[in-house]
Amino acid sequence: MTDHKNQKIKKALLLGSGALKIGEAGEFDYSGSQALKAMKEEGITTVLINPNIATVQTSEGFADKIYFLPVTPYFVEKVIEKERPDGILLAFGGQTALNCGVALYESGVLERYGVEVLGTPVQAIMDTEDRELFVHKLDEIGVKTIKSEAVNTIDDARAAAARLGYPVIVRAAYALGGLGSGFCDNEEQLVSLTEKALSFSPQVLVEKSLKGWKEVEYEVVRDRFDNCITVCNMENFDPLGIHTGESIVVAPSQTLTNEDYHYLRQLAIKIIRHIGIVGECNVQYAFDPASMDYRVIEVNARLSRSSALASKATGYPLAFVAAKLGLGYGLFDLKNSVTKETSAFFEPALDYIVCKIPRWDLGKFHGVRREIGSSMKSVGEVMAIGRTFEEAIQKGLRMIGQGMHGFTGNRELSIADIDHALAEPTDKRIFVIAQAMMKGYSVERIHELTKIDRWFLHRLANIVSTSDELSLCDKLENISEPLLRQAKQQGFSDFQIARCVLKDSMADPENNILQVRELRKRLGITPVVKQIDTLAAEYPASTNYLYLTYNGTENDVNYLHDHRSIVVLGSGAYRIGSSVEFDWCSVNALLTVKKEGWRSVMINYNPETVSTDYDLCDRLY
Repeated sequence: MTDHKNQKIKKALLLGSGALKIGEAGEFDYSGSQALKAMKEEGITTVLINPNIATVQTSEGFADKIYFLPVTPYFVEKVIEKERPDGILLAFGGQTALNCGVALYESGVLERYGVEVLGTPVQAIMDTEDRELFVHKLDEIGVKTIKSEAVNTIDDARAAAARLGYPVIVRAAYALGGLGSGFCDNEEQLVSLTEKALSFSPQVLVEKSLKGWKEVEYEVVRDRFDNCITVCNMENFDPLGIHTGESIVVAPSQTLTNEDYHYLRQLAIKIIRHIGIVGECNVQYAFDPASMDYRVIEVNARLSRSSALASKATGYPLAFVAAKLGLGYGLFDLKNSVTKETSAFFEPALDYIVCKIPRWDLGKFHGVRREIGSSMKSVGEVMAIGRTFEEAIQKGLRMIGQGMHGFTGNRELSIADIDHALAEPTDKRIFVIAQAMMKGYSVERIHELTKIDRWFLHRLANIVSTSDELSLCDKLENISEPLLRQAKQQGFSDFQIARCVLKDSMADPENNILQVRELRKRLGITPVVKQIDTLAAEYPASTNYLYLTYNGTENDVNYLHDHRSIVVLGSGAYRIGSSVEFDWCSVNALLTVKKEGWRSVMINYNPETVSTDYDLCDRLY
């Protein structure tokens, strides 16, 4: 086999993303750490610029040299002057690194010091970041984008909106997490939003609103030999109009037909070939399932939070592979380091469902608006894995730490409040849907108010109907074995079951939970441990990437019972006051456990973290 690696690269500079912010959090610590590992494996000296001391990538053993400096053109140039790297990696530090890299390229710094951009060429990055270039580029291959006009003044924005017709969406170019964006139904709203957006960015986009269409995303990988695969596709539970970072996201998509899925997949490959991405990128679509009409919303020529989710959801080491492709390797040269058995040229096949749910901390602020929309407010996210949508979403809703009740069982709302909260989404919308269903709203009525796909709503209705059936039992011994099994397969916790059945006697919840557990074990209803093998068990794979489910009959792993395992508990979703620093603690604990010759076991459900990376511990739950 020929070695396609770029032999000229002896020293590489990696740009981090700096301080954690909304829309740019732990996922870039994870992608940067993987990229550093990939470089190290090739014997390349690595230099990292990242002033965030709480990250894993800035700790000992990852980069050869670390500069705790701002990721800005001025400081990066000083480091380039001193270190003289052969190559620079821009795709692993979020929008911060990307914008900095583009500035260094445009000012001629990279050329002056002979620094090669590894991976996607800067021109391709500019083609995806600058709206006009992007639309023009996709027009060349007849791919549809959302009708939009780039403007620099309020008067131009007025004229653009008049041409496009209201409603429109306003968004700042080169911005992070939908900063300064929003929907406008009239000129007054347009003026106030445009003023705000222009304070963040010199260029503002006014585009036609497609609120209510589906939002679908594909993670695509391409090497310099033009080989492409799609690693994962994801679908937003919420329709277009709510930022992906604010949305519940399901992978793989559940409501697309086979024809829809392959149609969008082929388009994604066509797009990234034309733009010339090398490594990884994601393509976001607005999709109208009624007519198969679509628009490309955007292409991110870098790793994103969605890529971290896709990587954890499929067990495909996206950032690691992207870094190797940036060095010139082909997909056919690389092994998938998770399965160890298959080439990186394999498209993962999933026999499970992954559900990502954002977590907000809006309760910590006075006077904050709880509505969610095109600008991100969530501070963290959780990822749940199950064999059915019901199981995955209920697990996820408990993981965000906003109550033990899963989908059902939150506070009462009036009908007027319910209608308003369904039509104008807030951070609590999923619980409002449960309230509406318990008050007798039909799936059709909820669909009209929310535009959420009926498939998801029917699945949520299944949970409510099981909850109603349990409520009729009034004593634990009255629950039949099939009903208890069904409840567990739909993700009900023992607490939820106790609450449904023993409504009036929840003064001692601990005891009630134990009673449900005892009944369950007596009936032989226990969970099994399943492996994420990324190949839907079609090929052998040796992963120790695991989840628990009641939808199965046997464990995928053999337990040795040799008392040589040590469990490290992760800290779950990022929230204000608990974020990447505890990921750093977990990772260091795991590395120490391993070093001392014990089996390291990680339990965590945050897809943005380094601790949920497949190769840091012996077993990952």
